[in-house]
This record gives sequence, C-alpha cells and structure tokens, in this order.
Amino acid sequence: MKKRFTSGFSLVELTLAMGIAAFCLIAVMGLMPVGVQTNRNATSQTAATNIMAAVVADLRATPTFNTSSTEFGITFGTNATLYFDGTGQFATSLGANSRYQLNVTWYGSAGLRYADLKVTWPAAATAANASGSAEMFAAFHRN
Repeated sequence: MKKRFTSGFSLVELTLAMGIAAFCLIAVMGLMPVGVQTNRNATSQTAATNIMAAVVADLRATPTFNTSSTEFGITFGTNATLYFDGTGQFATSLGANSRYQLNVTWYGSAGLRYADLKVTWPAAATAANASGSAEMFAAFHRN
C-alpha cells in the first residue's frame, strides 16, 4: 500500500508568515501620520509661495504713477498686513476663514524700493508660534 502525501503549509509556517505581515503593516501604519503631516506642510508651503508670487506680480504690474497696487491695494513704502483664506481670497483684517497672514515690510528710497514678504500660517498665530512660514525679498524700480 502506497502512502500519499499532500503538500501544504504547516501551522508554524502560517503563524510566522502572519507575524511578519503584521509587523510590516504596523510599520507602514506608523508612517501614515508622518506622510499626512508632510503632505499638509507641502500644501501650505505651495499656497504661501503662490500668495507671494501673486502679490509681487501685482506690485510689478503697478504703473509708476500709482502709489498703490491695483489688486491688493498695497501702498509702496508703507508696511502692510493682509490675510488670505484657503482659496486665495484676501482681506485686510483677520476673519474666521483666514488661513495665511502676509506681512509686507518696505526698505529703500523712493526710486528703488525693496519689499520683504513673509507669509505665516495659521493666520491668527504670531511669528513665534506659527506652524509654518515662507519668505521672499523683492526689488522694485519705481522711476
């Protein structure tokens, strides 16, 4: 009489495989919050950069005979603070939907002005306890 052997996984092999899979899944799940936070930071950084680019473009497009920019109403030579929501709409005062705060600080003389633009978020935070910031320095020739 011939014995027939069937092949398959033993209980020990199955237990080891499930243990290795569980260890890997726990490691991947542990990285999820880090990935979500990194994505959130990257999104905020991109939005802040887009805000600064829009403001600089508005200031550069302002004719030399105008003293303030057309879109954002920023007066050349006068420090300004603007607030932006998540969609890019701006306001001159802090509101319930404000997400980003833009501070424009001016340097230089009447002919050649320099602007230091700094965006911080969240908008209600001070510079010391903001969760993120982006800064840009731009020069404007006004002759």
